[in-house]
Amino acid sequence: MESHIEIERHGDVGVIALNRPRARNALNTALLLQLRKAIKEASADPKMRAVILTGRGGGFCAGADVREWADKNAGIDPFPNNDWVEECIKMVQDVARCPKPTIAMIDGAAVGAGLDMALACDFRYASERAKFVCSYIRVGFAPDCGGTWLMPRIIGVELAKRFAFTGELWDAATAKANRLVGDVYPVAELTDRTLEFASRLAAGPTVAIALTKKLIDSAFGRSLPEQQIEEQAAGRICVTTRDHAEGLAAANERREPKFIGA
Repeated sequence: MESHIEIERHGDVGVIALNRPRARNALNTALLLQLRKAIKEASADPKMRAVILTGRGGGFCAGADVREWADKNAGIDPFPNNDWVEECIKMVQDVARCPKPTIAMIDGAAVGAGLDMALACDFRYASERAKFVCSYIRVGFAPDCGGTWLMPRIIGVELAKRFAFTGELWDAATAKANRLVGDVYPVAELTDRTLEFASRLAAGPTVAIALTKKLIDSAFGRSLPEQQIEEQAAGRICVTTRDHAEGLAAANERREPKFIGA
C-alpha cells in the first residue's frame, strides 16, 4: 500500500504529516487507516511527548476524498462509503483521546473533516495563508465527524452556528479573531514556532499533563464537587511520579526542573 503519511521526530516531539499534496491531503480510506495507526503509535510511545499534525504541499487537509466515494458508489448511495465515515469518526476520536499535547500546524486549507481533525487537537497554529471552511452545509449535509461537539467548546455556540450554517470561509486573521486558532505566523516561521511550542510542552511532566488534559476535556459533564473528586484522584497518581519529586526538589533548590516524562 502506498504510504500517505510521513513521520518525523524532533527530540521528544513527533510530527505526523499527511502526504497527498496533489489531492490537497484529502482523506481517502488508505490515508485514514495509516493516520489512525500513526496516532495510536504516537499515543503509546513514551519517547514521543508531544505531537504535531500537519499536511504537506501547502495544504492541511481538504476533508473527504469525494472522488473515492464517486468511484465506489457512482453517486447513488445517499450515505456513501459508510466504512470511510466510521474510520473518519474514529480518527477524530483518536486525536482527541491522545494523552500527549497535540498541535495542528495548519498551512493552507482545513476543510470539513480536515477541520474536525484540527479541532480535535489541543492547539491550532496557522500560517497567514491558512483557510478554514466547515463545508458540510455547502453540499446539503450536516457535520458528521464531531465538529458540532468540538466547535462550540472552542469558539462558543453562536459563532459555531454561524460558521456551520453559512459554510463561509475564514482566513487566518478571522480564525484567530474568533479563537478558532491560537497563533498565526508567516509561512516561513510556522514550522519553527510550532516546534518551539511543542518542545516546550514535551519538556513538561508528561503524566501530569496527560491527567490535566483528561480533566479539562471531561469537565463539562461534571459538577464542581464531582470534578474536585477527579482532581484528587489525579493528584494521587502524580505524587507517585519521578517528575513530581523533581518538581519539588527544583522548587526547593530554586532552579528549573528537568522532567523526564515519568
